[in-house]
Amino acid sequence: MFAQAMNIRSAYQTAGLEAEILGSSPHRLIKLLFDGSFAYIGKARQHMTAGNVQGKAEAITRAVDLISRGLRASLNLNEGGELAQSLDDLYEYIGLQLVKAHLQNDPALLDEAEKLLWQLADAWEKIGKDLDPG
Repeated sequence: MFAQAMNIRSAYQTAGLEAEILGSSPHRLIKLLFDGSFAYIGKARQHMTAGNVQGKAEAITRAVDLISRGLRASLNLNEGGELAQSLDDLYEYIGLQLVKAHLQNDPALLDEAEKLLWQLADAWEKIGKDLDPG
């Protein structure tokens, strides 16, 4: 019975996220990618502290996936010039730090990756306020 309730809850959460994604602006979609990355880095930190290697690996894999297949993939390297290339390099570096954090079991590397992402997310948030001052 409990497992069934958890499956229903998971289905509602998935449906809610899918609805949010479908109704979101491109700016909001990038924010969702940042939010998901932060959530998985937080989970990785919890698993690392608890000694749960499998959970840590899964959380870091998901964070790296959101960064590389989401944030990096959203960049237009052909038209974005130096800024797009710099962001691409920074996302790659963040992903590598997360992988190293997993391999070395080092929370300081998680902190570094998260700090860099927060700086980018904060800048992205400010851009959004400029686009929609209301």
